[in-house]
Amino acid sequence: MPAGSLRRIHEDEGGHAVLAIGVLPAAVGAVLLGIGAANDTGWLAITGGIVTGLGMVFYDVTRHSTIDKGMYGRLDRLDGNK
Repeated sequence: MPAGSLRRIHEDEGGHAVLAIGVLPAAVGAVLLGIGAANDTGWLAITGGIVTGLGMVFYDVTRHSTIDKGMYGRLDRLDGNK
């Protein structure tokens, strides 16, 4: 596979599977929250809730830095031509 193809796939707006890494901390936190709630373990449920919240923030930051930043840059270039 040529290097140009990998670059095109990475910059394409079709999939964005890269963002799965941003969802993983939130998923782990949700599992910990569920286990803590089911076992009546308060500290595990609280930790799971905190990790879930931080994972959601991490996902949003990752999404913004990978997708939104490039999209807004292209929109600004288009608006600059007017």
